[in-house]
Amino acid sequence: MESSLAGRRALVTGAGKGIGRSTVQALHAAGAQVVAVSRTQADLDSLVRECPGVEPVCVDLGDWEATERALGGVGPVDLLVNNAAVALLQPFLEVTKEACDTSFDVNLRAVIQVSQIVARGLIARGAPGSIVNVSSQASQRALTNHSVYCEQAPAVPCPPTPPQPEQPAQAPHRLSLLTGSTKGALDMLTKVMALELGPHQIRVNALNPTVVMTPMGQANWSDPQKAKTMLDRIPLGRFAKVENVVDTILFLLSDRSSMTTGSTVPVDGGFLAT
Repeated sequence: MESSLAGRRALVTGAGKGIGRSTVQALHAAGAQVVAVSRTQADLDSLVRECPGVEPVCVDLGDWEATERALGGVGPVDLLVNNAAVALLQPFLEVTKEACDTSFDVNLRAVIQVSQIVARGLIARGAPGSIVNVSSQASQRALTNHSVYCEQAPAVPCPPTPPQPEQPAQAPHRLSLLTGSTKGALDMLTKVMALELGPHQIRVNALNPTVVMTPMGQANWSDPQKAKTMLDRIPLGRFAKVENVVDTILFLLSDRSSMTTGSTVPVDGGFLAT
């Protein structure tokens, strides 16, 4: 798999932590040139120290104009991982306009914008490419408090972006109505992108993981009683490891999946089969 990634240029959003950071590390190890996008400068600084040669871009993807300035001249990109997301956890009757705007801006609109930038460059060069959108099992199953989606750790924004207000602390077991809505929209966006970009030999797939044991996932699901409510719905009886997700992302980016596009690929231990 790694041989088809070596020498190719990849862009990963949400690269500062969790799945995004591990994806950057894996692509770097596979010999790819990586552009790492995060809204937290400190995370990018430490990532560059770990992976010399990674190109850091600090920008809040919820800001369309700032994103255009930061990525409009990013240069040729062969592979894209749209991983950045927020999770503002509110039940349906309590969802606010601000939560809706933030969730859709980052979880959906930013995917459209960044993918347009990359796809236009690929088409102009006449080059094939692969885009992976990181979605969620919540896109295909109704989960309480998941109306919109997002769980976002407070970040130190990149200069010169004005300081962003910290999100209020949320009960870690609650998922948002916004999760299901934005990730469901992301799944359909993936299919439409695959349909329109396929003639240009640009493949587009989505990845739909269950709970993933990132540091945040470990903290949020460490209570055995709380974890049991979800694990009882997963036939394999366990949550996903970060490498389970990253391995699937690398497969979808690589030439090993050259006939796969428009798919939503579960990494959920069978959750969606129940």
